[in-house]
Amino acid sequence: MNLKSSFAGLLAAGLLLSHSAAWPQTQDQTADDRVRVQFAARHHTVLSSELSAKIATLKLREGDSFKAGQTLVTFDCSLFRSQLAKYQASAEAARQTLKVNRRLAELQSIGSLEVDQAEARVKETEAEVAAMRTTVSKCTLSAPFSGRVAKVQAEAYQFVSPGDPLLEILDTRRLELQMIVPSRWLAWLKPGNRFTVQVEELDREYTGRVVRTGARIDPVSQSISLAGEVEGDHPELLPGMSGWATFKRGK
Repeated sequence: MNLKSSFAGLLAAGLLLSHSAAWPQTQDQTADDRVRVQFAARHHTVLSSELSAKIATLKLREGDSFKAGQTLVTFDCSLFRSQLAKYQASAEAARQTLKVNRRLAELQSIGSLEVDQAEARVKETEAEVAAMRTTVSKCTLSAPFSGRVAKVQAEAYQFVSPGDPLLEILDTRRLELQMIVPSRWLAWLKPGNRFTVQVEELDREYTGRVVRTGARIDPVSQSISLAGEVEGDHPELLPGMSGWATFKRGK
């Protein structure tokens, strides 16, 4: 979900208000400028099933934390593992057949065609083993990054199909501040500029800095998107929080 697009209208409205009579600018170009700001997770995804299987374990609940590489979901893959064992046995039999055929060819008891066919059979069975190993590897779903569970969309013992959503997860440690500012600010606003953030949910103030500007100016509102980050480690901040960012020109 793109929070920037979801809140673009709200931020644009706040932008227009922030440059009306509420915050008059001075002629010495040192006035404070305020815009609405939204906290968003840089890493945010929905994990889905890649198998048609029953969920064996899914212990995390909404709000739970996890580490990168931690097992989040396991599936009942007894059938897939049995198929893997079958393919491995077939591959071993094919290798033994090839070994015998090569020896027989040395004794001129069979022709090269039989050897070629045995070699092809080995390649075929080894490909089947590799494919099934890939399937079995998907029986465990691990966390791609450290974070928290935003939403649980499946339950243990539920049968799922490929593409079915399981968990919505996000990285709450690396939050991005999203805002929309007047395009004329580009004359003095650059990556690295610092600003203060008043977070409404916590009634606290933090120091942030600009990390990048958008790639396109909106020709209608004459505005541009801006991304920033809060300096320091603040575990109390969560995606979805909002507030006001205050800038001092030239700083």
